[in-house]
Amino acid sequence: MSDNHLPRDLTLYVLARFALVGVIGGGLLLANVPLLVSLLIGLVVGLPLGLLLFRPLNARVTAGLARRNEKRARARAELRSQLRGDRVDGAA
Repeated sequence: MSDNHLPRDLTLYVLARFALVGVIGGGLLLANVPLLVSLLIGLVVGLPLGLLLFRPLNARVTAGLARRNEKRARARAELRSQLRGDRVDGAA
């Protein structure tokens, strides 16, 4: 899986979490629970439930973020070594 899938996976994960909160809140609204209370219960119940239901998607997002952070750390270390003068770019 390449890094260019990270934005797609992250967007899908966020939308899935919002949809879960909406479904829970909507179900409570149908049961004549007030809107604000429905949304709060949807958030509280949706957070742990989303971790369980969307575990594969969460794992892809986490792996993509880890790869991106590794690349950024390598680039930062390379830049620091160049700024210290530790590397020579082939010039004498």
